[in-house]
Amino acid sequence: MAVLQVHNARKSFGKNPVLKDVSFSLKTGDILGIFGRNGSGKSTLLKILFGTLSANSLHLEVNNEKISPSEVIKNQLIAYLPQHPFLPKNTKVRDIIPMYFQEEKEQDAVFYNRFVATLTHKKVGHLSQGERKFFEAILISHLSHPFLMLDEPFSMIEPLQTKALKDFLLKISETKGLIITDHYYTDVLDISTKNLILKAGKNQIVDSIDDLRTRGYLSKNT
Repeated sequence: MAVLQVHNARKSFGKNPVLKDVSFSLKTGDILGIFGRNGSGKSTLLKILFGTLSANSLHLEVNNEKISPSEVIKNQLIAYLPQHPFLPKNTKVRDIIPMYFQEEKEQDAVFYNRFVATLTHKKVGHLSQGERKFFEAILISHLSHPFLMLDEPFSMIEPLQTKALKDFLLKISETKGLIITDHYYTDVLDISTKNLILKAGKNQIVDSIDDLRTRGYLSKNT
């Protein structure tokens, strides 16, 4: 079992503090849902954990050993699905997969996903938003990293793909720790084992849709 601990994550943009003090722990087997209104710092938090955005303050530990953000990518500790497209548009899906996986068995696990298999002949730029997002999520989720962060994985994908992705994430959570943030909150709550909300730069524990209402993420009538 691997354990990721995040202490005192802080980030400001100029005089605007986005994250003031965010702390939590995640172990393999956990699926952590992170909620928050636009601008609350969800994507910012994922970027500073991945090391692509510098934090004002951040203390990271894996299995009780302190690590620097630069070690996250170098040591393949956390895989990250960003919110925005990142794959080359003029490359076919079938040519993207070997860029990420060297072993034939690993490639086949992505190639023969029943939804990805229908896309392999297409260029990434010709995929619909939902097709691209699903492919990106499956691609990144197959990486061997012990921790996985997914930013808006359910956005724009079809209902059957949503179900397939949720089933797949539940399966891989047996050996990985997952962090998911998505405005499709019911899909996150369907599979998460614990949840938090970012509000006023700090994190608070939430357990249900009622908690999301109480914390102001959802309106009273939602």
